[in-house]
Amino acid sequence: MAEYKFPTEVVELPSKGYFYMDGHPLSTGKVEIKYMTAKEEDILTSRSLLKKGVALDRVIENLIVDKSVDPDSLLIGDRNAIIIATRVSGYGADYVTKITCPQCSETQEYAFDLNNASIYGGDDIDVLDIADHEDGTFTSTLPKTNLNVRFRLLNGYDEKTIAKSAQSERKRNNLEKNITRQLSRLIVSVNDDETKDTINYVVENVPSMDSRHLREAYKLAAPNIDLTQIFTCNECSYEQDMEVPLTADFFWPDR
Repeated sequence: MAEYKFPTEVVELPSKGYFYMDGHPLSTGKVEIKYMTAKEEDILTSRSLLKKGVALDRVIENLIVDKSVDPDSLLIGDRNAIIIATRVSGYGADYVTKITCPQCSETQEYAFDLNNASIYGGDDIDVLDIADHEDGTFTSTLPKTNLNVRFRLLNGYDEKTIAKSAQSERKRNNLEKNITRQLSRLIVSVNDDETKDTINYVVENVPSMDSRHLREAYKLAAPNIDLTQIFTCNECSYEQDMEVPLTADFFWPDR
């Protein structure tokens, strides 16, 4: 059987590899991926995989050339970079999706250019006086309680755990604890106290001002792909910076 060499590309990771242990395959700040094929399209249309919420995980696992890389160990921002690169190589940079104008509520098709995505490297942490410990953790002082909170960056394992818990709550018709669950995953210590009881107590009782501060601190610290672009309404000409929505048609431009 004849063998053919198919193209690959190297994706620059927003983290630049800084937050992986020495020797980790991604500590170089780059990852080589294959172009998406019909095999990956099969995965993305698999009802069973979509229902389980693992279709994108399988695609990422398939596309990374170095099989020693555990896809779940990827930081969320690095994972997003791979997803964007995969979409661009598979279907092009034009992403047409439906947008509802915040001003006039008119729903319309709008085209975003994924080539305009930029890498955010976590360079704005000084805005909230966030301390970078250079080990994947950061510290910020909460404005209301003055608690000193150390937090870490989330990866694919955390994302899966959060999604699985939310799905379980929906099935049981329980209150979805989206914010508190995220906080409990990212907080490492409070005033140098790393016990789970202390972290859980703070998560459940911290004032909303502090909760919002911590989520904003995480956003500033986490390297990611910035997909913010200017949306201009075709009906009322309203303009607003808008993050490109990654809806179900992200990988299916013709559906």
